[in-house]
Amino acid sequence: MSNFVRPIRRDDIKGPAIYAHIRDDYRNRIIELKKARRVLLGDIVEMVFDNRLTLTMQIEEICRLENLTRDDQIEEEIRINNELMPTESSLAATIFITLPNSDPNTPERMRELVGLDEHVILKIGPHTIRAEFEKGRSTDEKISAVQYTRYPLSPEAKQSLLTPGTPIEVEIDHPAYRHRVQCSEDMRASLAADYGD
Repeated sequence: MSNFVRPIRRDDIKGPAIYAHIRDDYRNRIIELKKARRVLLGDIVEMVFDNRLTLTMQIEEICRLENLTRDDQIEEEIRINNELMPTESSLAATIFITLPNSDPNTPERMRELVGLDEHVILKIGPHTIRAEFEKGRSTDEKISAVQYTRYPLSPEAKQSLLTPGTPIEVEIDHPAYRHRVQCSEDMRASLAADYGD
């Protein structure tokens, strides 16, 4: 299995005491990695494609913030984050709706985005892939500001992803929020690298 889409194990997680000594360097490396994997869709939606490295840092940060040190606590965070992991046959991304809580218009704008989970599309060359959203993060009346998405890859779509120069687009075609972004070759290369040995 490819290095950056294989599940995280307990021995991959340092825990708060050890992580504290390497945190700055590790975070800086992951922040740099995420630059090529981030897509800004208009002024309030951001998408970041995840892999084993981004999710490992997420676990370390949660363990640090919540002082999780017992194996059962850490294993639970690993279980949750492994569900967000891309696989040999799918990409995974986290979508953030970046409206400020302090803005009195935010609740109404969030209501306008209900149904977003049916309107996110990834295009890899000639392949159009509609996002599969994690269940339970939206209703007919409201939507969470953080959404977890998956993009199933047919063998042909995966081959296109692995082919240098293949154009990649992300599109939102929601009636209240329409944006399309042509992604960089750096992003394609970063996603393709997840499937290297």
